[in-house]
Formats: sequence, C-alpha cells, structure tokens
Amino acid sequence: MAFWSSTSVLTSKVPRKILFMFTLSLSVTYLFYSLMSCYNSQLQFPLQENYVYQARLVTEETTFVTLREKLYSTASRAYFDEELIERTATEQTLIFSTDKRDAARAEERTAGWDRAQAATTTSSSSSSSFHSAADAAAAAVEKEHQDFSTTDSDLSLRRAPNCTSDYGEKKLPQAIIIGVKKGGTRALLEALRVHPDVRAVGNEPHFFDRNYERGLDWYRDLMPSTLEGQITMEKTPSYFVTNSAPKRIHSMAKDIKLIIVVRNPVTRAISDYTQTLSKKPEIPTFEVLAFKNRTLGLIDASWSALRIGIYALHLENWMQYFPLSQMHFVSGERLIVDPAGEMAKVQDFLGLKRIVTDKHFYFNKTKGFPCLKKPEDSSTPRCLGKSKGRTHPKIDPDVIRRLHKFYKPFNNMFYQMTGQNFQWEMEEGGESPGSRD
Repeated sequence: MAFWSSTSVLTSKVPRKILFMFTLSLSVTYLFYSLMSCYNSQLQFPLQENYVYQARLVTEETTFVTLREKLYSTASRAYFDEELIERTATEQTLIFSTDKRDAARAEERTAGWDRAQAATTTSSSSSSSFHSAADAAAAAVEKEHQDFSTTDSDLSLRRAPNCTSDYGEKKLPQAIIIGVKKGGTRALLEALRVHPDVRAVGNEPHFFDRNYERGLDWYRDLMPSTLEGQITMEKTPSYFVTNSAPKRIHSMAKDIKLIIVVRNPVTRAISDYTQTLSKKPEIPTFEVLAFKNRTLGLIDASWSALRIGIYALHLENWMQYFPLSQMHFVSGERLIVDPAGEMAKVQDFLGLKRIVTDKHFYFNKTKGFPCLKKPEDSSTPRCLGKSKGRTHPKIDPDVIRRLHKFYKPFNNMFYQMTGQNFQWEMEEGGESPGSRD
C-alpha cells in the first residue's frame, strides 16, 4: 500500500511541472510573436508611405511632360488658350506644394524609422539605400518644377536658353518685310499680325542697318515669343536700300523669306517728302529738291526720296544672295484697292492658311485706305495712326511727268527682274491712285 501511495504522489506531481513548463513556453512564444508582429507593422509603415510618395512623384513628373506635349502639339499650337495654360500651371504648382509637404512628413517618418533601425544592422543598409532613392526622386521633381516655365526642343532635360514665361520661345525671324519705305509696309504688317500664326515686332528693329554690332542675341531678344509652328517676323523698310543688309541677313538665315512692298516710285517719293515736311516745315519744296537743274531737266538721283524708287538697282544687290523664290513683291496700289487679294498671296507665300480675308477690312474714305476690323463684330474699324493718310502737297504736273520719264527704264528693268508688271506707266498723266502718305 505504501508503494502505490508513493507512486500515486509522484505521478500526480510530474504532470503539473510539465503542464507549467508547457504553459510558460506557450506564453513566451505568444508574447514573442506579438512583439514581432507589432514591430514589423511599425517597420513597414514608413516604407509603404515612401513607396506611395515615390509613385506620386512619378505621376507628377508625367503630368508635366504631358502638359509640354499638349503645349507643343501641332493641332493646338495656333489657338492655344493662354489663360488655360496659366491656370494649369497654377494647379500644378499647388499640387507640387502639397506633395512637398507630404514629402516632409514622409521624411520625418523615415527619420524615425532610421532611428528604430539603428539597432538592426541588416535593416540599416536597406534604409540608407531607399532614403537615397527618395532624395534623388524628390530632387528630380524639384528640378522639373523649377524648369517648368521653360520649354525644350526635344522634350529632354536640357532647356532652350530663350524660353519665356508665356510658354513660347524667342527665335530669329523666319520672314522679314525689308521694304520699301512709304510703300505700305505698316499696313501689311498690321494685317499680318491679325493672323494667329504670325508674331511680329511692332517697332522697326533696324538691326541690319543701324544696330548690327549689338549681335544676334540682342536681335533675338527683341522678338516676341512664339509657339512651334508660328512665324516670327519684323519689318524695317530701310533694309531694302542698305548695301550691307543682304549679306548680313543671308549669314543669319539663308532660307529666310523676304517681302518687299513696292509702289509707283513717283507717288512713293512724294509720300516720302510729305512725311519729312510734316516734321520739318522749313525744308525746300519738292520741285527744288528733285532737280539738280530744272531748266536742263537734270534729276537729282542722290536725293534719298528719289533714289529709293530705283527698285532695280537695289534688287540687284539682293539677288546676289537670295533667289527670287524667297522674295515676294506686294503691290502698294493693290494693297489699297484690294487688301484681301494681296493678303491671300502673302499668306500663301508664307505657307499660312488664308485666315485674313475681306471680312477683316473696311475702306475708310476719309483716310483713303482700308482699316482693319474683327469680322465677328461690328465694332469701329482700327485704322493706322495720324501719321498715315496725310494729303500730299500739290506738285507741278510737269515735274511729275519728268519723274515718270526718269523712272521708266528702271521700272521696265524691275518688271523683267521680278517677272511682274506693276503698270506704273499707266499713271504718267498724273499722280497715282492713293495720293496720300
């Protein structure tokens, strides 16, 4: 009985110890896994957030590229809504600012994660690697945002040096109205500026005759910003009579398009004189300036008002550098009586769609030439300023007849050179139509 009693006691004590040890081991194991689970969740949270942030950066960068592509797309370049561009750019800036705040918060979480990882050697190296990647991505987007106000020619990271904040690029002109003075160059330029694919300087730069030493960068900076597909233009009528201008322009752009507005040289000379007279009332009369010796009938061809009208002489200089295919001659007379017809030819020459039509013009009887208006409204037409439309002084008909005789051989030579007959000889009996400045 004693044996069984001792055996019973032993067997009753052993299972309790085993049960206790088993329970303790289970508790420790559960606690260990609970701690590890909590630790892992804290470890992975910043990592997930940074991956989300990195994805946001990629999306934002893609948005900037898409905007640039839309900005320079062929379909929309001529009619791009600048207000929409500015609004989109503002929205992009706001989004970017929000992302920068998100980035700061993410970096704070990452810093806390780095401190937690300091105790674990294996995790610290991966933390450093990822942090560098995040910094590189943030730097890339920061540079993208800084460069967004500029544009690039090949959608690469290199930026064009002459880009501007109005989403265009300043370029050297692809076409120039080179002459002639008092031929109708201002009227032509203003009509061309109505076209959405033409951007032109309002003032005359006088680069190739007076400011050439300033350099092409100075000249380019005068130009308006243009989008892809738009034409940059300027007009300086004195180029046509400047001997050095053809060579200088040719060295800038061999394929440039040149427009010359010509007018009956007799009427042009009187218009030239009228302009000078309005500024210097004390100058001699037209008859006195036109002749070296009126009794002998010797014309003073050295007088600039008369010399400009020897078109063949000046054209010969230009033809040494440019073929006729790169020149277009506009009739100053037809520009007055049929502005839409002349504008159609000019738009064809420049490779533009015929947008400027007869709907844009209204003939002003008081001024004696057409004025511009918007075809979609009935507002007052926009005419050239007070310096245009001056009435010419009365000139002795004998002087006009002698000048027509003087110009006739030069006019015929000009007709042969250009292949166009401007029919100025039909006006020998008096001053040509449009006897206004």
